[in-house]
Amino acid sequence: MKSRLSSLLDAFLPVLATLAALLVGAIMLLLLKANPLVAYKALWDGAFGSTNAVAETLVKATPFLLVGLGICISFRANVMNVGGEGQMIIGAIFATWVGLNVKGMPGWVLITLAMLAGVLGGGIWGGIPGILKAYFNVNEILSTIMMNAIAVQLMNYLLRGPMIDPAQAKAASQIPQTARLEEIYRLPRLVPTRLHFGALIAVILAILVYVLLWRTTLGFRIRAVGENPDAAKYGGIKVQRYVVIALLLGGAFAGLAGATQVFGVNYRIITDGSSTGFTGNAGFNGIVAALFGQLHPLLTIPASIFFGGLLVGANTMQRMVQVPSALITALNGLVVIFVVSSEIWRKKRQRRREVVALQINEPPETQAKSKETGA
Repeated sequence: MKSRLSSLLDAFLPVLATLAALLVGAIMLLLLKANPLVAYKALWDGAFGSTNAVAETLVKATPFLLVGLGICISFRANVMNVGGEGQMIIGAIFATWVGLNVKGMPGWVLITLAMLAGVLGGGIWGGIPGILKAYFNVNEILSTIMMNAIAVQLMNYLLRGPMIDPAQAKAASQIPQTARLEEIYRLPRLVPTRLHFGALIAVILAILVYVLLWRTTLGFRIRAVGENPDAAKYGGIKVQRYVVIALLLGGAFAGLAGATQVFGVNYRIITDGSSTGFTGNAGFNGIVAALFGQLHPLLTIPASIFFGGLLVGANTMQRMVQVPSALITALNGLVVIFVVSSEIWRKKRQRRREVVALQINEPPETQAKSKETGA
């Protein structure tokens, strides 16, 4: 009974962490002389109060989900992929090049090719840190962050040079953006809102990632490498290969997220010179969504919708109760900190339970010997 309650608490830890973050946010609202109940009602209405609000939430959640699926794979192999921003950018560049340069094809064929190009670009950008980690023992956190910076500079160069919108170049404009995609090459809309087909693709892929991780040999080996690389190696699994595969797949999903942003939302790459100018921080928010979903692909779906709703609704809250935009950033940051902290605490609790279970299952002679030696 106690074990069941403990497992139930672990399952609800992200929810409790979010409520705690919102409680702290309510205190901040009170300090700003705003009514927390009115503010949070505005947040809810902005995210889910109408068909258009729900559509905007799902549009915002789509890249979070795609990046989060890649995070579920790479983190299950115990490799920390924090390069989603750069992988999204490279995937978008590859996909946009196809959309602007390949002509004479039916729309659905070119869109498919562009999505695959995005997967390829993101996969390459994720695979490079994978190779560095597996064969040269380079810390993947540092390498993926550095790859983010390289991707941003590459995007800025291309958008001000080889890939700049010809109309902008002719007008001697400095706006870093590509030409706009033709209408036939855009992802179809699901309802008469901005909600596009990429959202459905993301949900289907979440189901497929679940099958990959828990119903295939490849997924078993990725998880085995993450649980215990030494035991996996002893069992005949080529650990280095699966480290590369995990980061490559993580990058591929982030690259697809970048491609869907171009073909489903912006219809071009446009930025303010930073990564967030194009990605909107989806590369990092996808990590939080995956952690909120406890690194489970299916649970990452509602987690992504939650964070999408939080960002969309926060804009409405800002307008309704007239709070500074910095509060919205702080509220989002609070949720991130509390959720990540809850995940760390959950892992510590899990390790403690495993130690207790091992002690209970020890033979009496071993327990007595441990007490005698002070172990």
